[in-house]
Amino acid sequence: MTTSGGERKPPTGGTPTGSTLAVGIGVRPGTDAERIVRAVRSVVGDAAIGCLATLDRRATDPGVRAAAAALGVAVVAFTAEHLAEVDVRHRSEHAAAAVGTASVAEAAALLAGGDELVCGRTVIDGIVIAVVSVPPRS
Repeated sequence: MTTSGGERKPPTGGTPTGSTLAVGIGVRPGTDAERIVRAVRSVVGDAAIGCLATLDRRATDPGVRAAAAALGVAVVAFTAEHLAEVDVRHRSEHAAAAVGTASVAEAAALLAGGDELVCGRTVIDGIVIAVVSVPPRS
């Protein structure tokens, strides 16, 4: 697996007991579900996923919806304007030009799950993944 900078990165380790993961994804329109699921699982392994979070325009994409169904999770969507307000580690001028926000995966994961990334922007087979651990509810 490689990060956005091209360096090798080991898959994310375990999550605290009872936690789930909010997985932010950035995909091109028409990306098939199998590729999305494979990319997500290559980053999070068998850890419990609570949701896939992404740009509102991608949330209705058939591949994203099918990937969420295969993973047994909901899709959480955010507007480009909302995503653009989030302070993130990695910014992409390409994403900013294409969809109106310099971060989709990291910003969506942070909005959906909490305030600390357990896996920052990671690119797998052209799919951008970022992960936040969501603590269990009391």
